[in-house]
Amino acid sequence: MSRTQIVLPASFGLLMLAYMSIFYVNQHEKAIVFRLGEMIESDFQPGLHFKTPIINKVSTFDARVLTLDAKSERFLTSEKKNVIVDSFAKWQIGDVGLFYTTVGGDEYQANLRLDQIMKDALRSEFGVRTIKQLISEDRSELRRTLLDKLSPMASKFGIKLIDIRIKRIDLPQEVSSSVYQRMRAERERVAREFRSQGSESAEQISAEADKQKQVMLANAHRDGDNIRGRGDAKSADIYAKSFGKNPEFYAFYRSLQAYQVAFEKTQDTLVLKPDSDFFKYFNHEN
Repeated sequence: MSRTQIVLPASFGLLMLAYMSIFYVNQHEKAIVFRLGEMIESDFQPGLHFKTPIINKVSTFDARVLTLDAKSERFLTSEKKNVIVDSFAKWQIGDVGLFYTTVGGDEYQANLRLDQIMKDALRSEFGVRTIKQLISEDRSELRRTLLDKLSPMASKFGIKLIDIRIKRIDLPQEVSSSVYQRMRAERERVAREFRSQGSESAEQISAEADKQKQVMLANAHRDGDNIRGRGDAKSADIYAKSFGKNPEFYAFYRSLQAYQVAFEKTQDTLVLKPDSDFFKYFNHEN
């Protein structure tokens, strides 16, 4: 056998041995090295690593963020009312060694465990809250409470809990009707109260407006009477000064005005003495 024929298989064998002695861990992976079925190391950084061929075996696990979409579940509130809750959780593998020893490195088993502790925590939190609180309160507070409570429990399975969210809270059909009726009655009570307050305010505004109207009219009449009084006094003063300069002419002018008024109505009858003062200016001797 030639030297070349010996070197080529030996080189190939060395290459295969070198290939079997290295493994690569991606950024999104976590790895565990086993020796004859026994876990010996799990804390690997992303990159190239070495192992003992044949004796060591490497298993990798997805370290990306995973989603547990929990099934709808019924929970009792503090009022002993059922609510139907849809929720989900975001998690990833934290301690891959613990993850492997507790749930066998199985994502499905991890979701089952996480789903169970989530339901227990939700049942506990919903049991101390009313329906009104669950609907009206900020859910971020409930989220923080659940995270604080569940994170230590999830870490026992090597799970790092990232987020928990409540997607929706529904009422069973048998509960919805009674709740909606109470809500409707409450809204109607508030509406009646608002209408009553509005009517009271309207009456107060109307009474104040009427009061202001009467005050304004009284002031206007008073000012009008004062103005008319001053005008009549001024007019009388002007007449007195004007006609005082020639009393005879003034008397004649007033008599003409009296004749005009008396003779405007042709159907009226006047019974007067011929020598009365009314006919004073009809007497040529005067």
